[in-house]
Amino acid sequence: MKGGIKIVTIGGGSSYTPELMEGFIKRYAELPIKEIWLVDIEDGREKLEIVGNLAKRMWQASGYPVEVHLTLDRREALKDADFVTTQFRVGLLYARIKDERIPLSYGMIGQETNGAGGIFKAFRTVPVIKGIIEDMRELCPNAWLINFTNPSGMITETVIRRLGWKKCIGLCNVPVTAVMKEPATIGTTSDKLHYRFAGINHFHWHKVFDADGNEVTQQIIEHINDKEGGTPKNIFQAEFPLDLLKSTGVLPCGYHRYYFMKGEMLSHMIDDFKKNETRAEKVKAVEDKLFELYRNPDLSVKPKELEERGGAYYSDAACECISAIYNNKRQMMVVSTENLGSVPCLPPDAIVEVSALISAKGAEPLAWGEMRPHERGWLQLMKAMEECVIEAALTGDYGMAREAFDINPLVENGAEAVKVLHELFVAHEKYLPQFAECISKLKAQGVAPADETVRKLLEEGK
Repeated sequence: MKGGIKIVTIGGGSSYTPELMEGFIKRYAELPIKEIWLVDIEDGREKLEIVGNLAKRMWQASGYPVEVHLTLDRREALKDADFVTTQFRVGLLYARIKDERIPLSYGMIGQETNGAGGIFKAFRTVPVIKGIIEDMRELCPNAWLINFTNPSGMITETVIRRLGWKKCIGLCNVPVTAVMKEPATIGTTSDKLHYRFAGINHFHWHKVFDADGNEVTQQIIEHINDKEGGTPKNIFQAEFPLDLLKSTGVLPCGYHRYYFMKGEMLSHMIDDFKKNETRAEKVKAVEDKLFELYRNPDLSVKPKELEERGGAYYSDAACECISAIYNNKRQMMVVSTENLGSVPCLPPDAIVEVSALISAKGAEPLAWGEMRPHERGWLQLMKAMEECVIEAALTGDYGMAREAFDINPLVENGAEAVKVLHELFVAHEKYLPQFAECISKLKAQGVAPADETVRKLLEEGK
């Protein structure tokens, strides 16, 4: 890293990029960045130019001598990179609309990283991350990969466990949001509390202790249903059953709502679906407004409206993680990394989301200890499902895809589930080359998405 740090962001045209730039700018004294490369694909060219020009204005306003490069050539960007961050969405937000609407059209939860939609997001993303790792082996073999492409846990597991790239850490904004929001519910601040997390991405639990080491988890549980209780803005706040949480004695993450209160969450989502207001469609509208703001040639700061996007704080966590590695901070963060025994009920080489110390050697997970039966059962089921998804995504094995659907708690079993599976395959044909033979057979049988919105997207080539 002599002469300054080179950072490459794949998915550089993302609406989150201004937050990433802001994070690097405020840490410039400890992260002497020389150049940043923002990479995207042809379909994202316009967004890359809009957000890339804003990034250039932000650095120019900062007064720091950082060069920002925009490119559609990933290999050009990766050459001699020190850190690579990934924040791409295969198929853009149109793919997310399909992921949500197709399951909902059959009365099943449609969500970006959970259920049938989450499985297909992984199917589309795993081949792309595999190509990125192949390029990194050749062009920047010593670089760290900081991943916050969803589903973050499965993508990080693919990189570390299946592809063997050990210099990788996965991030998520959900733990960050909890630490930021929860303390106020019991009249204190985060610097006076100690947090411990364990589980897998979007399926973790945590405990909280005060400055004297006294556990205050139960006190926070009493406020988990408060409006500002720590649930990310992108999750409908159906009320957790307090008697269940008091019994478990641990705080679930917001995504547990899809599993613990499936009926209430599904009912809310179907109401939105009928009004053509799924979360994906709302996010598309928010993002369109953001890019209109980004176009303003006088704008040189991250607009506050970005916080409404739903994934706020991802990028800032990435900046902090990179700084912790570069400066050997041994800083506590919640990350996806190798288990190494921190969660004994999962394999040592499985990827878990846990409290860890981040230093120049990467993430050192802190031991949580044995899970209680309730959490252990859920966690082993969800990890088994993830393993099926990753295997199917890497091999194009239709049978493994069926197994992933069968084991996922948000996918109803039976003929309807098979229809959802098949429609999602056809809807995402462009981004599923590993399943080409399977999709060809399904199309020959006349399989096509029944949802009118999805059909229109396909007619428009989206």
